[in-house]
Amino acid sequence: MAQATLKRKMEARHLLMISLGGVIGTGLFLSSGYTIHQAGPIGTILAYALGAILVYLVMLCLGELAVAMPYTGSFHVYATKYIGPGTGFTVALLYWLTWTVALGSEFTASGLIMQKWFPGTPTWLWSMLFMIAIFIANALSVRFFAETEFWFSSIKVIAIIAFILLGGAAIVGLLPISGYHHAPGLHNLTAGGIFPNGIKAVFTTMLTVNFAFSGTELIGVTAGETKDPAKNIPKAIRTTLLRLCLFFIGSIIVMAALIPYQKAGVNQSPFVLVFRQIGLPFAGDLMNFVVLTAILSAANSGLYASTRMLWSLANEKMIPARIAKTTKSGIPLLALCLSMIGGILALLSSVVAAETVYLVLVSISGLAVVIVWMAIALSQLNFRKQFLAEGHQLSELAYRTPGYPWVPLAAFILSLLSCVLIIFDPTQRPALFYMIPFIIICYLIYYIKAGLKKRHPQTNPAPSHKS
Repeated sequence: MAQATLKRKMEARHLLMISLGGVIGTGLFLSSGYTIHQAGPIGTILAYALGAILVYLVMLCLGELAVAMPYTGSFHVYATKYIGPGTGFTVALLYWLTWTVALGSEFTASGLIMQKWFPGTPTWLWSMLFMIAIFIANALSVRFFAETEFWFSSIKVIAIIAFILLGGAAIVGLLPISGYHHAPGLHNLTAGGIFPNGIKAVFTTMLTVNFAFSGTELIGVTAGETKDPAKNIPKAIRTTLLRLCLFFIGSIIVMAALIPYQKAGVNQSPFVLVFRQIGLPFAGDLMNFVVLTAILSAANSGLYASTRMLWSLANEKMIPARIAKTTKSGIPLLALCLSMIGGILALLSSVVAAETVYLVLVSISGLAVVIVWMAIALSQLNFRKQFLAEGHQLSELAYRTPGYPWVPLAAFILSLLSCVLIIFDPTQRPALFYMIPFIIICYLIYYIKAGLKKRHPQTNPAPSHKS
């Protein structure tokens, strides 16, 4: 007999690595040098620090909600209950689209990387092989997915730690580095002035930084399949800011200290450039391998996240309930197949309609995660108000967002500012123009469906969050 329940198979180590795996990707390994080039070293460090603080504020809000209500597809359920069902429906579609579009990009990128080792073989062949592998990892069991993501993320973490340690040693003169006759120190951080391209470049960079930090909210998506969520979710959240600062800001400081910002990663990954300057053998091949694992990790997490968001929508009866049916091992197979189809369509649109359909999809998905953060912050504000209004005591909450209501208010306002700042960046401004009509359409679809249901009521059982 088919069921609609998920299973709690994820342990603390899985949760920690999944939250890392969703964040650390090609943005850090490939694009970070370009970010330094645009905003300068100090400006980039400032932007990443502000981005890390914003993400941490959002995670503090999500922590209270996820521990009190450990549901799969969490923030969609919270938005439905504490903001409105139309908002919950829209948030779920936005988040599903975010990861589905990312799937198309990741599979394409993985095929392109394999071209460097196997020139002449078709890119689509490698993309298809990786699609099959990621699909199988998600289809077998949640435990198998979690183990796969644990090892993918571990490779990335090891590479970043090695980069920071070796780069740090070169900065203080413990390791020789080509191009320098003495320890470079931190001279390059301020060589071109604090803001060489003006303060505006810092705010422009912040938009990119916020998108780079997207994925930390995966902690909430996994809540329904995590063992002992009251213990493991707060543990993962407490270390979020520390990990983000260590990996992102630590890497940026090393890059900026060893590579003049004018040359930083414009033509190649700053990781490869630093490793080569230190004299690490096969630096290019090693980093290509790390980037490949980063891409596959992002695809793995993305397929998981989009599948659970569809499951949650079906579980809430906002889309056909049969999509919520799960296998004996607790996998929502139909939701998984639909999410994979979405990823394949995104991949195809990136090839045949890159200037039209795909551009619109990327613009919407890039901004969508910031909208989701706003929904999380507002949901936590309303949840706490309602919780106390119902006569409950704060001591009943196993985890409480500190600094209420200032923390959720700050998270909401800073996320909103990220959206507003897009107006001043001509390269990202179209995202706002595409996003607003998309959100309106989502609300219209929901309320038209709700109106039809009222006219033709059906006797459906109440949705279950049992996992």
